[in-house]
Amino acid sequence: MDLFSKLQKMKMLLIDDDEWIRDSLSFFFDAEGCKLRTFETAEEALKVLRRQHYDIIICDYRLPGMDGLQFFKHIQGSHPHAIKILITAYMTDGVAKAAKKLGTDELIAKPFTSEKIETSLTRLLGNA
Repeated sequence: MDLFSKLQKMKMLLIDDDEWIRDSLSFFFDAEGCKLRTFETAEEALKVLRRQHYDIIICDYRLPGMDGLQFFKHIQGSHPHAIKILITAYMTDGVAKAAKKLGTDELIAKPFTSEKIETSLTRLLGNA
C-alpha cells in the first residue's frame, strides 16, 4: 500500500502560524485525496484534540502563545499513539533534545518541501 492510500484513511492535523505553510500543505495533501486540518495556534488545536483523535500531528516550534514543545507536552498522555512531527526554523541541540524527550517522531527543519514531509511520513508509516 502506498503512502497516500494509508494517509487517506488517517486524520492529520497541522499547527503553524504561517498561512502559506498551512495552505500549501493543505493543497498538497488534498491533491492526493488526503485531508489535513489546520490551525494557527496550539491553543486552537488543543480544543479540538479534547474531542477528536488524530493519527498524525505536525506542529511548528515557534507559535504565538504556547510553543510546539509545550503543545506536545500537553498532549503526551492523551495522544500517545499519534505520530508527532515538529517543524522549526530554530533548530538547535536544545530543541532537538527536548523534542525527543517529549516523544516526537521526527524533527524537520524549515524551510522544507512537501517531498521532505512525504519522505518522513513514508519512513514513519513504513510498518503501518
